Amino acid sequence: MTPEAFDKACLALPGATLSIQWGDNHVFKVGEKMFAVRAAAGDSFSFKASDVAFEVLTESGRAKPAPYLARAQWVWFADMAAEDDAEVAGWLASAHALVAAKLTRKTKAALGIS
Repeated sequence: MTPEAFDKACLALPGATLSIQWGDNHVFKVGEKMFAVRAAAGDSFSFKASDVAFEVLTESGRAKPAPYLARAQWVWFADMAAEDDAEVAGWLASAHALVAAKLTRKTKAALGIS
């Protein structure tokens, strides 16, 4: 996956926004809550994972627990270019859904999320 494809996949999700934080990292949010982060260099990324996905991805060695966010079930991938576009887009959609599910009804309605 390319950094551009990663950004496009994130921003295609309902109510998703991009914020540049911590230097030049691309932080993707829904309702002001993070669901994915892409390193400024475009070589690595992380996202919120379900309990099962976190376990499978980290135990298989495909991903590592994300620094500072592992306790919240975030995973980190060191090599974005080695990952399949469709698979990453699916993970990002799941990350978005996990975070959006915890938003208030009012916030979801304002963002057009059902």
